[in-house]
Amino acid sequence: MWTVVADVGRTPRAEQVGATRQQILTTAERLFAEQGLYAVSNRQISAAAGQGNNTAVGYHFGAKADLIRAIMLRHTSRIESLRQDAVAAVAGSRDVRDWVACLVRPVTTYLASSGDPTWFARFSAQVMTDPAFRVIMAEEALTEASLRHVVDNLIALLPDMPADVREDRADMVRHLIVHVCAERERALAEGAATSRSTWDETANGLIDAITGLWTAPYTAEPGPPGP
Repeated sequence: MWTVVADVGRTPRAEQVGATRQQILTTAERLFAEQGLYAVSNRQISAAAGQGNNTAVGYHFGAKADLIRAIMLRHTSRIESLRQDAVAAVAGSRDVRDWVACLVRPVTTYLASSGDPTWFARFSAQVMTDPAFRVIMAEEALTEASLRHVVDNLIALLPDMPADVREDRADMVRHLIVHVCAERERALAEGAATSRSTWDETANGLIDAITGLWTAPYTAEPGPPGP
């Protein structure tokens, strides 16, 4: 009897804490997306999230890096689930485009399903371009088993190329996905016209471009001069 009463007493507090954390995460993501990571202080986030205590962000999340990681984790589990479905649908494919689609469509599908406006794509672009925090994005990506599976299958199908060329193109692909999605998200938020009217069309354009990027010829480095 006493255990039941104690559990009931704790539940509202736990729900309040959970709601506060989610409000802080949503507010921080929006402010970071719109203003940049360093332009926004914990005090500003707390105030915008309706928290009377200016130290609420630090209390719930610790350092800014911890807050950024928590924002990433809010989204990556759902994207991972979508990518698992995409991988299952193309299992055994020998078409580069199929595996490129597994990189792109989970992201665009997630953004399309998240309502309007969204801030995650612009937030991701801010993280990717910040030397101090981009490692967080890389670390979270490496924990996604489906993403590693996609990359392994994609590399196995690519034309033979030097490792440094492959690494350069992988970096280009990451930037294309993040920044094209960020620009479309920004245009939607600002009510601006875009050449791609839906997230699905955005995905098609990205898949076309990235497939071409991965399969394009490369310029071989000249060898050492002869004697």
